[in-house]
Amino acid sequence: MKVLGIDIGGTGIKGAIVDTKRGKLVTDRVRIPTPDPATPQAVIDTVIKLVKEFDYKGPIGCGFPAAVRHEIVKTASNIDKSWLGMNAAAQIRKATKCPTHIINDVDAAGIAEMKFGSGKKQKKGDTTLVVAAGTGIGTALFVGKNLVPNTELGFVQINGMAGEHYAANSVREAQDLSLEEWATRFNEYLNRLEALFWPDLFIMGGGISKKFEEYQQYFKLDTPIVPAKSRNHAGIIGAALSAKDLIK
Repeated sequence: MKVLGIDIGGTGIKGAIVDTKRGKLVTDRVRIPTPDPATPQAVIDTVIKLVKEFDYKGPIGCGFPAAVRHEIVKTASNIDKSWLGMNAAAQIRKATKCPTHIINDVDAAGIAEMKFGSGKKQKKGDTTLVVAAGTGIGTALFVGKNLVPNTELGFVQINGMAGEHYAANSVREAQDLSLEEWATRFNEYLNRLEALFWPDLFIMGGGISKKFEEYQQYFKLDTPIVPAKSRNHAGIIGAALSAKDLIK
């Protein structure tokens, strides 16, 4: 069962064909820089390029950097505000002629990790928080294997500001923070989530997860924390998994 998974991020739009039964990419990942501004037409034109790159006809699962309810974009912190209220799936379907499902990007990554990755062994009563640090901070909350969608916990306050304005990877880059300085900030943010949710497991996702071994020593938590097994591919895999029911 092959599905095109697309992960729309603040800096890059990434896609690959995914075997949804195995949770594996069956093509190379293709990355195209996210247009600036990331208006609907500009992003959809980039999605069209990915579809053409893979010469693909079939369902598309698309991870989107926003809260998404019934395919409608509800927030726009890291995309152009002209997306607000739009049925993004319908617009992509119209442009590509492919059935399309839209899901929050970190929810998509979490789905992949809970089925095939670092959350695979979590039990029915366990609470798991997937936290991805990239342009912003995204989260996915699971009770057992059930997703609580659109948690948007990057906006939990830490030191008087939204967590993603204090400890996102983009903040690390903009302020030229060392890994230790950034990890100390991120640990403060995770401590805040820990005090609010008392999860059984944190799964670290996003682009920064590739450096997990370099900064994990700076985390001081009661909760175990592990990197996403699929690392930066989790969003693509989960987006594809979320759309597999579109296959007829």
